[in-house]
Amino acid sequence: MIKRKQLGQHFLNSSSIAKSIILDAKISKNDIVYEVGTGLGILTPLLCEKAQKVISIDLDENLVRDAKIKFSNLENLVLKSGDGFKNTDSFTIFVSNLPYSKSKDAIEWLSQTPFSHGVIMVQKEFADKLLAKSSKNRKAISIIATHAFEITMLSKVGKNNFSPPPKVDSVLLKIVKKNDLKKDLILTIHKIFSYRRKTIKNILKQFHIETVIDKRVDDLTGDEIIAIANQILEK
Repeated sequence: MIKRKQLGQHFLNSSSIAKSIILDAKISKNDIVYEVGTGLGILTPLLCEKAQKVISIDLDENLVRDAKIKFSNLENLVLKSGDGFKNTDSFTIFVSNLPYSKSKDAIEWLSQTPFSHGVIMVQKEFADKLLAKSSKNRKAISIIATHAFEITMLSKVGKNNFSPPPKVDSVLLKIVKKNDLKKDLILTIHKIFSYRRKTIKNILKQFHIETVIDKRVDDLTGDEIIAIANQILEK
């Protein structure tokens, strides 16, 4: 259990929340579901009931071994151990109680990966970043996420619904894919945000691009930031 806490992972222990995740995921018999974080398997058999196939992966080999014994009767389940964000399997729906320490990496990986939609559990503070209304509160990951996905907050989930309980509450989000991003675009958005106090004119000078735009990053819309990132890449 200590190892899981170090990973920022907390096991969902509420069957009612697990069932609501399955409903929100809108899984059909044509879908391949990819679950990152098999954990104790609270979601896994419910996913298998709905999907054509479920690929479930966990970093903890012991948990995967236990799941293989526990779910040996589920013919449409593929269990793997390893880093879920290095997966190359195709899937249509993503479901995960994301480890807090991996939330940013997960969003960036998902933004590059083709799929239809997903339901994810994240730390409330991270959800606030993704859904930031004020430009002052936006981070690079906010721009990446809102360009890649349509994001809807489904519900807040109290810390008592996990074992071990985290120090903060979580949020359940639905993400629907809008755009696939390339790795170099993601890196460029991060680069732009590293200069966020400068004017766009001065930022673009770093890349030998002339412009008359005197605004700062916080004065731009997400689409304008994406356009500037693409302009840098085309140089």
